[in-house]
Amino acid sequence: MSQRRWYQYSAEETAAIQRVDPRKGLTAAEVQDRQAEYGPNVLSEGKSISPLALFLNQFKDFMVLVLMGATLVSGLLGEYLDAITIVAIIIMNGILGFVQEFRAERSLRALKELSAPIAKVVRDGKRMEVLASELVPGDIVVFEGGDRIPADIRMLEASGLQIEESALTGESVPVHKRTDAIADEDVPLGDMKNMAFLGTMVTKGSGKGIVIGTGMQTEMGKIADLIQSTETMDTPLQHRLEQLGKILIGVAVALTVLVVVAGILHGQPSYGMFLAGVSLAVAAIPEGLPAIVTIALALGVQRMIKRKAIVRKLPSVETLGCASVICSDKTGTLTQNKMTVTHLWQGGQLLEVTGQGYEPVGQIMHGKQKVDIRENSGLRRLLQIAVSCNNAVLEQAVAPAGGEGKKQGKKKERQEWVVNGDPTEGALIVLGAKAGITASGLSGLYDRIAEFPFDSERKMMSVLLQHQGGRLLYAKGAPDMLLSRCTHILWEDKVIPFTDTLRQKVAAANEAMAKNALRVLGSAYREVKAGEVCEQEADAEKGLIFVGLTGMIDPPRKEVRQAISKCKAAGIKTVMITGDHQLTAEAIARQLGLLPEKGLVLNGRQLANMSDDELDEQVDQVYVYARVSPEHKLRIVKSLQRKGHVVAMTGDGVNDAPAIKSADIGIAMGITGTDVTKEASALVLSDDNFATIVAAIEEGRGIYENIRKFIRYLLASNVGEIMTMFLAMMMGMPLPLVPIQILWVNLVTDGLPALALGVDKAEDDLMKQKPRSPKENIFARRLGWKIISRGVMIGICTLAAFWIALNETNDLAKAQTVAFATLVMAQLIHVFDCRSSRSIFHRKLLENKALVFAVLSSVVLMLCVMYLEPLQPIFKTVDLALRDWMLVLVLAAVPTILFGIGSVLGGRRRPKRTLRYGGPAGSPVSR
Repeated sequence: MSQRRWYQYSAEETAAIQRVDPRKGLTAAEVQDRQAEYGPNVLSEGKSISPLALFLNQFKDFMVLVLMGATLVSGLLGEYLDAITIVAIIIMNGILGFVQEFRAERSLRALKELSAPIAKVVRDGKRMEVLASELVPGDIVVFEGGDRIPADIRMLEASGLQIEESALTGESVPVHKRTDAIADEDVPLGDMKNMAFLGTMVTKGSGKGIVIGTGMQTEMGKIADLIQSTETMDTPLQHRLEQLGKILIGVAVALTVLVVVAGILHGQPSYGMFLAGVSLAVAAIPEGLPAIVTIALALGVQRMIKRKAIVRKLPSVETLGCASVICSDKTGTLTQNKMTVTHLWQGGQLLEVTGQGYEPVGQIMHGKQKVDIRENSGLRRLLQIAVSCNNAVLEQAVAPAGGEGKKQGKKKERQEWVVNGDPTEGALIVLGAKAGITASGLSGLYDRIAEFPFDSERKMMSVLLQHQGGRLLYAKGAPDMLLSRCTHILWEDKVIPFTDTLRQKVAAANEAMAKNALRVLGSAYREVKAGEVCEQEADAEKGLIFVGLTGMIDPPRKEVRQAISKCKAAGIKTVMITGDHQLTAEAIARQLGLLPEKGLVLNGRQLANMSDDELDEQVDQVYVYARVSPEHKLRIVKSLQRKGHVVAMTGDGVNDAPAIKSADIGIAMGITGTDVTKEASALVLSDDNFATIVAAIEEGRGIYENIRKFIRYLLASNVGEIMTMFLAMMMGMPLPLVPIQILWVNLVTDGLPALALGVDKAEDDLMKQKPRSPKENIFARRLGWKIISRGVMIGICTLAAFWIALNETNDLAKAQTVAFATLVMAQLIHVFDCRSSRSIFHRKLLENKALVFAVLSSVVLMLCVMYLEPLQPIFKTVDLALRDWMLVLVLAAVPTILFGIGSVLGGRRRPKRTLRYGGPAGSPVSR
C-alpha cells in the first residue's frame, strides 16, 4: 500500500481500494480485523537500549581505558589521591556521556507527541470520537479548524480547508486543500493538495477523508524510521582524542621500557628504576586531559549561551570550528517566518512598503516620497479591502525578554506583536495598521453582513459589508481568478472600463512581482444595488472593479546577509535547503548574497531523478535546493559528507530532524523549532537567528584552538620530563629527578595552567582561516614539531642545570632540586608561548589574567615543597641560593626565548597567506 501514489486516485477509486463506504465508514468488525493486520496508529521507537547498558557503553572508549591504566599505576605507587582523582574523572565523564545520549534518544518520543490523541471518525454510519491510536486504513475521518491530523489521509471533502504543514514540508504558509486527483508523477509533499498528513494542523475550514496510512506507514512515520536508521556521527574531537590516547600509551610504554633498561644497564638499582619508569609512564599520560577538555568545552558552552547558542552535546562544540558547509532551512532560519507585504501596485504605480515583521511600523513609499493615503483614494480603498476582507487579528502579547533585567532580580517583560490567524491575512492586517487603517477603526463604517470564504476552486474570498446605508462587496484572491470577474478598474482615482490594454498592464505587474518571489493577491470591490440578491458567491462576485495588487513575502532576517558574508570570509559555504517553491527560494538566496552568479539551483523532482553519483558530481556547485522532502535533505547531507565536507545542518521542522541527526553538527531553532528537531540536534539557537551560527562557529574554532594549546603545553612538558630522564640514563648519569618529584611536577604544571589556556582569548585572524579538514591529525600545522622540539629543549636545559649543579657541588640532592626547579619554571614559561600559533612575542604577555594567576599558584606550590621543612624530606629537596636561582631561570627561559626569536625571524622571511572564497564548493584557497 505504501507504494501507491494516493494523490493520483480519485476519491471514488480511493474508497473502492480501501473497501469502505464514505457515508457509513467501517464496521466494528472491519476495524478489529484491520487493527490486527496493521497494528496501532503509533510511531515505533525502534530498539531501545536499557539505561544501564547505555551507561556501561561510556566506559568502552580507548582514552577511558588509558585512564584506568593510569589509575592502576598510581595505586601501585601508593598515590591513592591521584588514583581517586582519576576514578572520579572517569565516572564524571561516563555520567556526562550517558545523560547526553539518553536525552538524544528522546527525539522519537517527542515525535510521537505530534500524533493527535483523539480523532473524529464515521463508523457504522455514526460520527464518534476514538483514540487516534485506534485508527486503521479505510477509516473515514472528519476534521475542522484547530484539529491535528491523526493519520495520512486522502481528502474526500474540503470546505475552505487550509492545513499548516511547515513542520513537515518547510512551507511558510498554510496549504489550501482540494479533492480532485493529481495526474502528475513524483509530486512533492507540499504540492499534494488532496492529501493531509499526520501531525499537521488544520488552520481554517473543514474536511473529510479516508485514512490511507497509519503509524510507521505515514510520512511522519518515514521520518521516524529515518531518525532510527541514521547513525550519529562521531565528532572530529572524539576521533582526535582517541588517536591521541593511542599515541600516548604507545610512547609511554616504549620510553618507560627504554629508561628502565638504560638505567639498569648503567648500574642503577632495579627497584628504583622501576619506580622511576612507572612515574614517567604516569607523567607521559596526561590523565587530566579529558577533564580539562570537558571543562574547556563547558566554559565555551557558557560563552555560547551568552551569544544565544545552547549546546546539547559537548564534543560537538569544536566540530563547528571545522564546518565547511552550513545547510540551512529557509523558513524561520534565513527568513523571519512572518509574511510581510513589501510591494503594492495601484493605478499603474509600484509602491514599496517598509517595516519588518508584524510590528505595525512602516511607510508606503513611491520612490523616495512617502505616499499620503488621504490624497490617494485608490490606495485607501486597497487598504480598506485588505483589512475588511480578513479574519486575522493583530495583537500584542507578553514575551520574556531573555535575561534582561536580571540585575534587578527579575526579568523584564516586553510586548511582541503576533498574528492570530492565516499568515497571509496577517500580513494584510499589518499593512493596514502601518497606514492607520484597522478593523476597529472601520467598525461602524464597514460592518460585515456576510462572508464567502476562500476555497481552492474560486481561489478568492469576499465579504458583504453595510456602508452608509448601502452595501459593498470587497474581494481578494488570486489575480487571474479575480480579473476574470472584473469589468472596471480604479485608475487614478476614477472608475473606468477595464480595457485589454489595462488588463495587460495589470498582468505585467503581476508577473513582475511574481518573478521577485512575491505572493501576489488581487483586490476588487463593487457597490451592491438595493434589493440585489447576494446569497451565493456566484451572484455576488461579478461585475467587480479591480483596485490593485498586493505583493508579500517571508522576508530575510536583516542580520543574515552579513552572517553569510562572514561565513564566506571564513571559507564556509552556505546552502539553502527548503520545501518552499523554487522561485521563492532562489529570490531569497540572491537577496542574501547566498547564490553566486554561476551557482546552481535544484528542485526536489530533479533531485529525485539523480543517482547518488550524479548528485556527488554536482553537489559542490549547488547552493539552493527547493521543494525537497526529508529524504532529499538526508541525501544532500550524505553527499556533502562523501565529498569530504563537515556539514552543519540547521532547521526547525520535523522534516529536518533526520538530516540534523545525520549531520556532523545538527542545529535546531529554539523558538520555532519542534521538540523533535531540538532533541535530534547538538546545538539550539535560542533566538532562531542564522547570525548566531557564525558566533557559534567562532566560539567552536576558539575552543578547538584552546584545546590544541593545552595539548601542546601538556605534551611538550611531558616530553621535557621524559627527555630529562631518558638522556640522563643514556649518559650513565644519576637520576636527575626522583619519582615523587616527577609526580609533583606533573601535578603542579598540568592543572591550573592548562585549564587557564582553555579560556584563552582567540587570536585576531581566527575567522579568516579556512576550515580544518575533518581528517586533520591533532598534531597537524606543525603542532607535533612544536611539542617535540620544545619538549626536547626543555629536557636538555633541565639536564644541563642538573649537570652544572652536580659538578659544582657534588651534592646529588641539591642538583636534583635545581633540576626540579628548572623543569617546573621552563614549563611555566613555555605556557605563555603556547598562547600563540607563532611565538610568545605575538601576544600580550599578561592579557590572560587567569593564566597569570595559575602560573603564580604553581610557583607557590613549587616553592612550598622546596622551602617548607616538613615537606623537604618527602620530596627530597633542599634550599636553593640566589646563584642557583639565576642558573634555574636562565636555563628555564632558553627554550621559549630561542624558539621565539627563531619564529619572529622566520615570520619576516615568509610571505603572508591570505584566503579567498574560491571554487564552487566555497572552500578557501591560499594565495
